[in-house]
Amino acid sequence: MGTLYQITLVNIVLYVSLFMNRTNTLPVDLTLGFTELPLNTSNFDHHKPYDVPVTQRYSFIDGVHKLWVYSTDKPLSQNSTTRPRSEIRIRGYDYSSGVWQFQGQGFVPYGTSGVCIMQVFGADYPRATTLMVRTYNNTLSYYKAPILVPNIWGRWFQLNVIHDVEASNVKVYLDGVQVYEATGYGGFSHYFKFGVYTQNDPSNYMESRWRGVRVLKKVYH
Repeated sequence: MGTLYQITLVNIVLYVSLFMNRTNTLPVDLTLGFTELPLNTSNFDHHKPYDVPVTQRYSFIDGVHKLWVYSTDKPLSQNSTTRPRSEIRIRGYDYSSGVWQFQGQGFVPYGTSGVCIMQVFGADYPRATTLMVRTYNNTLSYYKAPILVPNIWGRWFQLNVIHDVEASNVKVYLDGVQVYEATGYGGFSHYFKFGVYTQNDPSNYMESRWRGVRVLKKVYH
């Protein structure tokens, strides 16, 4: 009973801490002031192990993008030193200035861990990314830490990422509530990616699902 009480108390403290650290505590309409840009299949560039066809690591059924990869898979190309991935790189909307937003409903199945599910690519050398949202052991995190949201497995959530290039600022929202704000990492060109990209301590099988993916840009009058 004592152990169960301690575990429950730890969970309560974690939730309170996450709640208190949020800049906004009520869901907001994050698309206000933004213009949605058209997306179609030509904007989706699939990055996957070089030795298998796209259909063995990706499906699109009933509006849901399903991407999966194994920790033993090959990299993107024979000469690549990167880890296995099955990602969609959004083409046509690379940017070097302005305020841009990614929105999508994501799903991480039970057991998927040690993997990036969404990223803002582009940063000053030697970094490659301005942002990574990863999942570790039933949580979503900003890179390895801090934890953004606990108990993420097996449920749909809405992820919004807003990148202000000139302000060198990136904000992360879960279900319309801001959960993190970070300084950008420079770079001359950026774009969005989503799916699964192996990181440290990965599970053998990694998967994420996405629907309602949108790219938006801030409108100035």
